[in-house]
This record gives sequence, structure tokens and C-alpha cells, in this order.
Amino acid sequence: MLDLPFLPFCVLLGGLGFVCVAFVSAWCQHWRGGFALDGSAQTFNWHPVLMVTGMVVLYGAAALVYRLPPAWSGPKLPWKVLHGTLALAAFGLAVLGLAAVFRKKKAHGTPNMYSLHSWLGLATVLLFSCQVGAVPAPYAPTSRAPGPHLPSLQWLAGFSAFLLPWAPAWLRALYKPIHVFFGSTILMLSVASCISGINEKLFFSLKNGTTDYKHLPAEAVFANTKKKMILLFGVLVVGALARPSWKRPDADSPDSFQVPAPLSG
Repeated sequence: MLDLPFLPFCVLLGGLGFVCVAFVSAWCQHWRGGFALDGSAQTFNWHPVLMVTGMVVLYGAAALVYRLPPAWSGPKLPWKVLHGTLALAAFGLAVLGLAAVFRKKKAHGTPNMYSLHSWLGLATVLLFSCQVGAVPAPYAPTSRAPGPHLPSLQWLAGFSAFLLPWAPAWLRALYKPIHVFFGSTILMLSVASCISGINEKLFFSLKNGTTDYKHLPAEAVFANTKKKMILLFGVLVVGALARPSWKRPDADSPDSFQVPAPLSG
């Protein structure tokens, strides 16, 4: 990667993330009829907006929290809280996005889980839930009615390893590569899910009186541009995570752990 300081890179990445959300919102508003909450086709339009905002942009921001220079020194607890808050916010938006699409399909009698996008998307959200805590029972594959949250062993492991102040260093060192690997994997799966979902929607929509997708009408050009920006956002986040010079220098040192200070006297 180019030798660019992290903060300017972060500003550029934040601008790109904002443009991604703005583009998907404009697409749904201008070409797909806007937004609604009544189970109509416009209810579905919340799905791509919430998924891109949560699963891609907010989740990418959560992944880069520890790359911020202010996080390189001092206690890590505030940054852990920020990292977890962003991840939980992303997960909440993803759940609302799933609710929107399932409500629309239920209202129109459309079958669920019949396309590659739906399988990939649900697998991504389920894997995502393992990173942040729990998956709501209504969206689990075998669930038929609302119920309590299903706890995630991976979240319990992450909580024990990274947030509790007395977690041993060997446990953090053992679990950290697993947590980082799944974080990057989930982000790229989220990007793939968003791109495949936008493509699927274009194939279903650009027919019956509209210009076929193969002739690249204005909507297809706009959506293809949006897909490239989403892909670029994901690639830049993964690239930033892989760059050694942007990692917290003392990430594995005992000084960075939240160990209570001994009592004086």
C-alpha cells in the first residue's frame, strides 16, 4: 500500500463509506420507490440500506478502531467499548435489515432462502452474531416464533479474553488470531452479500416494461458504480488491517491490559 498516514486514510475511507450509504439510499429512493413500513415493496428498500450501513460501513469502522493513533497508548478499555458498541450497532442494523426483507416476503407470499444471495447473507449474519453476542431466534434457520437470544460461545470467549481485566495474556494471545481472522472474513462476506443482493435485485427489477439489464440502463450503471465503491471500501479496510505499521505497537504487551492497580500501603 502507499505510504499514507493513517488519519488521512481514515478520512478518505470515512468519506467513501458515507458515499456508499448515500448511493444505496438514493438508488432505493429514486428508482425503487422510496421507503415504507407497511410490508409493501418499499419496505424491502430498508434492507439494502441497513445492510450496507451496518454490515459494511459500521463493521469496517469497528474493525479499524485499534488502528487509531490515540488508541496506541493508555488504557484500552475505552477503545474496547467503542469497538464493541460499533459492532453491536452494526449487528442491530443487520437484524432490522433482515426483518424488513422477511416482512415484505411474508406480506407478498414470496418464499424465503431460495437464492445464493439469501444463503450467503444469512450465513454472514449468523457468523457475525458469533462475533458480537447472539442471534435473535426469529432469524435463526430453524426458528418459527420469537424467542430469547441464543448465546454465542465465541462472543463469551471474546468477552473473557479481551474485556475482562484479569484475563491471562496467554488466553488473549491464543484467541486474538481467531477473532481477527473471523472479523476480516465476515467483512468480505458482507461485501459479497451486498453486491450479490444488489445484482439480484437489478435482475428481478429491470424487466417487464423497463430496459433489460444487459442494455445497461441508467439504474444499472448507477448500481454498478455503487457496487464497485462497496467492494473498494471492504478491500481498503482489509488492507489497513493487514498493514503492520498501522497496528498498535504494544497490542500484546502486558501494559496494554486492563489490570487493576495494586492497593497502596
